[in-house]
Amino acid sequence: MIKAGVVGWPIEQSKSPIIHNYWLDKYDINGSYIKISLNPERFTSGIKELIDEGYAGVNVTVPHKENALRISTFATDRANKIGAANTLIFKDNKIYADNTDGTGFIDNLKNSALEWRANVGPAMVLGAGGAARSIIYSLLAQGTPKIILANRTYERAEKLADIFGNKISVIDWNNISIHLPKINTLINTTVLGMVGSSSLNVDLNTLTSNTLVTDIVYNPLITPLILKARKTGCTTVDGLGMLLYQAVPGFKSWFGVEPAIDEILRKKVLAEL
Repeated sequence: MIKAGVVGWPIEQSKSPIIHNYWLDKYDINGSYIKISLNPERFTSGIKELIDEGYAGVNVTVPHKENALRISTFATDRANKIGAANTLIFKDNKIYADNTDGTGFIDNLKNSALEWRANVGPAMVLGAGGAARSIIYSLLAQGTPKIILANRTYERAEKLADIFGNKISVIDWNNISIHLPKINTLINTTVLGMVGSSSLNVDLNTLTSNTLVTDIVYNPLITPLILKARKTGCTTVDGLGMLLYQAVPGFKSWFGVEPAIDEILRKKVLAEL
């Protein structure tokens, strides 16, 4: 039996087992995928134990993504540039690290909004955390000509912009509405608008209907940002697809099958929110 799982601290909230176990059943694969709770002090030794137990690999969630990259034997260019890994593959007692968050984001947009193209015009990214970093990397890789970055802490946005160079322009959080008419894509990478978090209070009155708006928050599925954008006539993409698509490369690496995203899977995950 092929064994894989998801490692985090805490780990109870993870929806990854729903996704991977659905695919294991769908493709009739003799495998298992479980939640694995590892505190930060035990992360490195815990990963070694999983390798010794014959695991094919794991997904990695907070707070371990940076450490996952650090302990890897080999890492993809995108994982190195993003500075974090969410997917580990164990082979011949070595650890291969990748970061599929950004590709999951792009695949979600391409499959949900067929007319969307990253290279048509500038994007605006709200937030400067780990998710923003992986999304900025992927947008640039897809040919986005310019990225306008806004974060409530301006200095954090500046540090992120320094990593990616002169295609990133940092603006003050209070000036977001001024720049909205110029953009092709608007992305919220913060937790603002999520159940249990503060609201995302952004003035969207200057948003034009030819802008695609997406939110990586998926609980609620239709966030206040998505709702406002729809009223403006924008194409919108919810955040659930990013969660689903980022899981595809890991599953393929561990279990040897490239799984498909379907409506049954979406409903299964939504039912657990």
